[in-house]
Amino acid sequence: MRKAFLLLPLALLATVPHAQQKGRRVGFVDVQQAVTALPGNSAYLTLSKKVDNDLKAKQDSIRKLATRAASTRSNADLQALQKAQQSFVSAQKGYQQRLATEFKPLASRINSAVASVAKANGYSVVMDRRVAAQTNLVVYANSPATDLTAAVIKALKK
Repeated sequence: MRKAFLLLPLALLATVPHAQQKGRRVGFVDVQQAVTALPGNSAYLTLSKKVDNDLKAKQDSIRKLATRAASTRSNADLQALQKAQQSFVSAQKGYQQRLATEFKPLASRINSAVASVAKANGYSVVMDRRVAAQTNLVVYANSPATDLTAAVIKALKK
């Protein structure tokens, strides 16, 4: 048991040099910006705009119903609120499937461009900038040094 406690710090120290090797670089791409610049994106962008507008309208309706239900506390208003919330969730799921279907061909082109740019510039990992920011996956990144968006857009237009 004591040997395990003695070997554990040594094992951890042995992994440190691998984690800090110079050949490993992490880059970021603004995928939304790449989609906007991608030729043949009109169907996806049109659907995306329609989805955003429809879901925003449903959210506004829910807010109004919630305010009314909170003030009146009537069963009819509470049921209308629940129905609107269920409609929103149902619409959101349906839209997610439609957007995913419409995005699939664009994603394969973007992923190919990202992979070629990353390989050409020595990047080991490339992440979507917005996803990394929204999920707090990345705390700090030197933006000018790690942003591959312009290079990816240039590769997409070839």
